[in-house]
Amino acid sequence: MADIINQVVSDLGGLLGLDLGQANLLIVTVGLACLGIAFHSEKAGAKILAPLGWICVGVYFYLGAGHYFDIADPVLIFMSIAALPVCVAYGGWEAILIRQNRTLDSVDWLRGAVFWSAMPYLAIQHVPLLNAGIVWFTAWNTSLFLQWSGAGDVHLGQMMVDLGGSAAHVTWQEWSGSRWLLTETLGEGGFYVPMEFGDGEPVNIGFILGCSALQSMIVFVGAIVAVQNAPWNRRWRALILIIPLIHILNVFRNAGIIWLHIEYQGQWDLNGMNIFDFGHAYAAKFLSLGAMFLMAIVLFDLLPKLHRHVIDVLDPFFSIFGLNLKPKST
Repeated sequence: MADIINQVVSDLGGLLGLDLGQANLLIVTVGLACLGIAFHSEKAGAKILAPLGWICVGVYFYLGAGHYFDIADPVLIFMSIAALPVCVAYGGWEAILIRQNRTLDSVDWLRGAVFWSAMPYLAIQHVPLLNAGIVWFTAWNTSLFLQWSGAGDVHLGQMMVDLGGSAAHVTWQEWSGSRWLLTETLGEGGFYVPMEFGDGEPVNIGFILGCSALQSMIVFVGAIVAVQNAPWNRRWRALILIIPLIHILNVFRNAGIIWLHIEYQGQWDLNGMNIFDFGHAYAAKFLSLGAMFLMAIVLFDLLPKLHRHVIDVLDPFFSIFGLNLKPKST
């Protein structure tokens, strides 16, 4: 199925003179525009765009699974592949509601949450100055923490750009692309900062945008902003609490992975998996998901309506397995 979808998107891009990455970006931009219009428009007819929007978003994340296969990240592989059937299901739910001329606050919220999560992330990802700035800031904070804690004399190397394919990696200064809009498809590393020891020896670890926890932050931002009937003072309080906390926890995570790599590289092996791969793909992901779950509980206390929305949109899937998330009425 992946080959079929990949081929269709490639053929579509070819008709427009785009490569696969650019075609996929166009698809998700159209999809998010549909979801955003359906969420913000006061016209009832605008919701007819929502099913198309869901399908486009699902295709985008589904095709992104190839990158996670390359880096052997099982959690993100599963999430990317699952995105397509889940998005198709929500698109179908939207179509049913449109046909029945009904609306559900929880479905409206989910539509807005996806829009306000994915659109800012894609905007940052495709504005090189913002992308590289966030990568540098995350790497700098992590190196400061490692030096301050005595865990390692680790410093930042030069900002680099992965041009992809057989092309060389070049420094930020040597890169000839636009700093304001990314118009070319870069390699898997994109904009990255390699880490070095104090004597200039490479640590063999680099920071990319995915190391910034921006995805986690923006998920919470979208979920909070989309709760339209909650007071803005509560929403601002939630944002001020969550975003710095995620950043701090992510610095601890990054520093921990680098420390494990420095201390145990070549001394630890689990069925051919080194300490960095285990820490990055398994241990850190498990702890991160646990931390996000605990933060969600705090948010539910600040924004009870958010809790209601989450329960409502998850209930149809859990009901397939005979589970009912909604409390029984008395």
